[in-house]
Amino acid sequence: GEYYERFKKWIVGEEVVALLDNSPAKQHTVIDGVEVLSPREGVKRKYEAVVIMSFYIKAMKKQLMELRVPEEKIYHFYDLRKLVCLEDNRHRIQYYGITEQGLSKNAGEMTGLLSADLALGGTAIALFHMAEVLKRLGYTVVFASMMDGPLRKRLEEIHIPVVIDANLQLATMRETAWLAEFKLIVCNAINYYIFLSDRDLNRPVIWWLHDSAFFYDGVDREILRKISGKNLRIFSVGPVPERAFHQVSPEMPVEQLLYGVDDTAGGAVKRALHEKVCFVTIGFVEERKGQDILLKAVRLLEKEIREKAVFYLIGQTTSLLAAEVSESAKEMPEIIMTGLAEREEIDKILRNADVMVCPSREDPMPTVAAEAMSYGVPCIVSDVTGTAAYIREEENGLVFGSGDAEMLAGKLRWCMENRERLGQMGKEARRVYEKYFSMDVFEEHLMGIIRTPV
Repeated sequence: GEYYERFKKWIVGEEVVALLDNSPAKQHTVIDGVEVLSPREGVKRKYEAVVIMSFYIKAMKKQLMELRVPEEKIYHFYDLRKLVCLEDNRHRIQYYGITEQGLSKNAGEMTGLLSADLALGGTAIALFHMAEVLKRLGYTVVFASMMDGPLRKRLEEIHIPVVIDANLQLATMRETAWLAEFKLIVCNAINYYIFLSDRDLNRPVIWWLHDSAFFYDGVDREILRKISGKNLRIFSVGPVPERAFHQVSPEMPVEQLLYGVDDTAGGAVKRALHEKVCFVTIGFVEERKGQDILLKAVRLLEKEIREKAVFYLIGQTTSLLAAEVSESAKEMPEIIMTGLAEREEIDKILRNADVMVCPSREDPMPTVAAEAMSYGVPCIVSDVTGTAAYIREEENGLVFGSGDAEMLAGKLRWCMENRERLGQMGKEARRVYEKYFSMDVFEEHLMGIIRTPV
């Protein structure tokens, strides 16, 4: 899985007796020289700890405890610090666009933006846009990440130095020497709660939260609650991350900072009527994103209605749910699964889309919805997405109850029966983008924050 790949570096020196996976396709294979077993088989071996390398910790922990694994032996990847000595296992730091000496010499003038990864997901891209704005306004910016990825190329193209420091996965701020003299540090997402748990309180920090409650299941709540609020300002991408954080730490003040999205559409797009209504869903195919709910909804539509539409599912398809969705889609010619798409291809798809569908079971503020609105594409979103707060029903978009396939089917049907209204809805959706998610608005809000002392 993805998080095993992210964190396996810390267990290289440990004796791993088995890898556990619920996928029959992986069981009894060998990965990194270790046998993969079902959880039922694996827990029969002698072990000191079981580390859950996934954010689906609730379900996995429940499964392990039903298999009589003692709770005190179950850890999350956030807990690796309790099992691994950081000083004995430190990884080499990589510098791009700056030397270690140059970083040390100029640290007092630098703003550090810390990301969990350099993938092209919404959270890292939001921080990338922050880096763009700060650089344009004359700030000396360094972008750091726990791991490398394709976003580094885009940062290098605009001459923003990049530091890849895998130790940020386990280290606290006080243990991260190269950041000690930075003028300001911005931490992105809940991933940095361990980092913030022990820090120089004289150094100003901004913590920008993007995470729904799902991502707090593996967090050590006692550690989170002890984070000092001195010289720390916490911001949330809309109400969903704020609520999730306050469920754990209700006393800590949280302010709002929506991300900005590039206007790659270049202004409102004039939409032509297509032979079929084109619905688009973009995102990693997984339970949280709810593509299976969309398939159920499409299946509920009458055949003559369904034939008037095409549904594009775009995104990584390596999950167990993706295999199930792909199998179901074989019987539904209206469903087209494309796999991953490059940025240029996504722009082309959005130019030709009629409706964006975000069927998520949980989604703080999906960037794909803001991108769609920038193209004048109205959105159907579940009521647990942050975007739902900005939608006026049948005016600039549609909202359905999370997990309610029948209600979603009704929204899809409405779009096909009222397709002449989609153009005007798209224009209103574009106004939502301009008012809340444009780069100009983001820059204005960001500058108000940066220029105000922490």
